[in-house]
Amino acid sequence: MPSDKELFNQHISQQFNDELEEIRTQLLEMGGLVEKQINDAIVALIEGDAKLAQQVREKDDAINQMELDIDQECLRILARRQPAASDLRLVVSISKIIVDLERIGDEASKIAKRARDLAEDGQAPRGYVECRHIGHHVRRMVQEALDAFARMDTEQAFSVAREDKAVDQEYKTAMREMVTFMMEDPRSIGRVLNILWVLRSLERVGDHARNVAEHVIYLVKGTDVRHIGLKRMEAEVKGSSAADE
Repeated sequence: MPSDKELFNQHISQQFNDELEEIRTQLLEMGGLVEKQINDAIVALIEGDAKLAQQVREKDDAINQMELDIDQECLRILARRQPAASDLRLVVSISKIIVDLERIGDEASKIAKRARDLAEDGQAPRGYVECRHIGHHVRRMVQEALDAFARMDTEQAFSVAREDKAVDQEYKTAMREMVTFMMEDPRSIGRVLNILWVLRSLERVGDHARNVAEHVIYLVKGTDVRHIGLKRMEAEVKGSSAADE
């Protein structure tokens, strides 16, 4: 029969596991909201829906509050539980991922503002096709990065990181096309500038999705893969798991 001390330790351990699972769940809920914000912002832009664009902007405060709440819980766990090894990596990774999710929410709000301005302008400028294509690309990256976190899947996380290069190339191509169009038709400058800012925000969403993916690799492998390049990152993903597991 377990002693009182053993029962107490089991109880504390279960409480700790519940706390870790709670912040993990909260992160995925925040990620789901952010993903919807990106999707709605793109829809608002393409369909000229000023009302939907305004709804996206109004929900930004909720995302900001979720970041604050999760961050506060992470700090509380670090202070009270003093986790080690994989548990510590989980808390640290969550605290970093929510920063990128909040910034994705900020970019969605910026896109929504441009979408509202363009809808009120009443003229559909060039660039909607490019925005839709890149927008769907980066939204999928966000979705897959969150899925990689949920399943602790480093292969999928690496795939997201690799996709960022494709987004960067698509962004550069679209920017060149928009600049050329403005030069050919100076009357379009004001409207096309809004599209340029949308494209920039979408490119930044891809960057943040890659950041989330890199945090997932750190969480699972115990190696910081930021700033090391895709070849070395792939080597880390295909290597052995963290030694302290």
